[in-house]
Amino acid sequence: MSEPAQPDLLTLEHLAAGYGEARVLNGLSLSLKDGRSLALLGRNGTGKTTLINSLIGLTTWQGGRIRFGGQDITTMPAEQRAHSGIGWVPQERNIFKSLTVEENMTAVACAGPWTVARVYDMFPRLKERRRNLGNQLSGGEQQMLAIGRALVLNPRLLLLDEPTEGLAPIIVDEVLRALRRLAQDEGLSMIIVEQKAQKILGFTDDAIILDRGSIVHHAPSAELLKDQAILDQHLGAVGKTAPQPSQPQ
Repeated sequence: MSEPAQPDLLTLEHLAAGYGEARVLNGLSLSLKDGRSLALLGRNGTGKTTLINSLIGLTTWQGGRIRFGGQDITTMPAEQRAHSGIGWVPQERNIFKSLTVEENMTAVACAGPWTVARVYDMFPRLKERRRNLGNQLSGGEQQMLAIGRALVLNPRLLLLDEPTEGLAPIIVDEVLRALRRLAQDEGLSMIIVEQKAQKILGFTDDAIILDRGSIVHHAPSAELLKDQAILDQHLGAVGKTAPQPSQPQ
């Protein structure tokens, strides 16, 4: 007998959402199975951040349904969504600037496999700076801390909004290696927002491209990575960033 199909961790059914009366997402539907990673691609202003914000409860719901872990969370408050297992790394990082690196993580840590020690193993820079305040860190170190702080919450789903934006190339490589580890070795369910497709298509499972609040392409990441015509059509120059993260020396 064949094994039963794995249930979806996240399901969106005809989701419409925006800000106030303005609609950004237009009846969007997608699903994500437990342990899978999804690249969320598109030019600026196509609805990527709005989709992430809708999953964490920061937009105006205008229709459709969101189910997470078998539970309808469509109208659930944002703080309850976090407790239900949705982790979030926003573009702004939102670390506690007046707390040390270690305090940033211990203040929010929940029981589970991801501990402060494991975060230090992934980001040795953070261990070196564990007694530094948040406002004493570089932008790249703040991003590592934002990811670490989300991990020690031990989420079932991790949402990352432009995690490499504005970082120095050497830090981009370090962050991408960590995300690759989370996706491929740890099997953590993730949705990663990115404009430059080639940064994340090499290690995510699936990819969608948004345009004007709708999904215009959905494919396995490996397949999309080889389809330059689709990348050119929907992403233009931003789809062509090149090098994959270098291997650790």
